[in-house]
Amino acid sequence: MSTMLFVNLPVADVARSRAFFTCLGFRFDAMFCDQGTVCMEINDCSRVVLHAAQRFAGYAAGAVADPYVGRESLVAVSAGSRSEVDRCADAALTHGGSALRDPEDLGFMYCRSFCDLDGHAWEVVWMDASQIPADDDSST
Repeated sequence: MSTMLFVNLPVADVARSRAFFTCLGFRFDAMFCDQGTVCMEINDCSRVVLHAAQRFAGYAAGAVADPYVGRESLVAVSAGSRSEVDRCADAALTHGGSALRDPEDLGFMYCRSFCDLDGHAWEVVWMDASQIPADDDSST
């Protein structure tokens, strides 16, 4: 089984997308960046690779989906705290992203979602697994 995950997405303007995600606090792996691609570090084992649309089309085995028409994916990333969720989502909205859904607060889990400048759906999630309600199956 693979030890790394690479999510690949098409974008209209690589430099604009890099600037947007930089404002959200993401870093980039310079070894995999050029004029047509930026490689965003999610963690040691996960990357999101943003390709110029024409380059992405060369990798796709079919038509490139239009995220303004339908969802091809929902990229979810974890955050270390509720305030980090808010900071990232607020930064996305401030820098041109759009809200996707209302925030969701389940007590043990808090998430906010947005669409980036190219319409791709993102979710930022904080969870405290120790606070997940126990499944009370004492009725059996």
